[in-house]
Amino acid sequence: MTPPVPSDETIRLDKWLWAARFFKTRQLAVEAINGGKVHLDGHRAKPGKTVRPGSRVTVHKGSLSWDLTVVAISRQRRGAADAALLYDEDEASRSRRQELVRERREQGSAGAPVGRPSKRDRRQIERFKQAHEA
Repeated sequence: MTPPVPSDETIRLDKWLWAARFFKTRQLAVEAINGGKVHLDGHRAKPGKTVRPGSRVTVHKGSLSWDLTVVAISRQRRGAADAALLYDEDEASRSRRQELVRERREQGSAGAPVGRPSKRDRRQIERFKQAHEA
């Protein structure tokens, strides 16, 4: 990873979110910020708002939420391990998110069909379609 930028330097919020790997592109970061999914120091922010070490960032993606403190700034997007060094996540936020992911896994795997339909299933589907077309 590039060495952390000195603490007096700042970066745009959308660039930091992209470099910290919360969004795949800067455009997706901008859309999330404009949609109110990202808060900086407890307030809605604009994509060009400056972020510096010590800033508090809250990110909402779907049903997941991160409460972060900016630790360092990087102008380049690196691997996930390096990106994780750019922020500290609150322990409560981490445990809440892990619990939601665990619950989603337990619910999702119970009734979801796996793979292609069997020959018997395909025949039932064909019978159903023919019965409703007539």
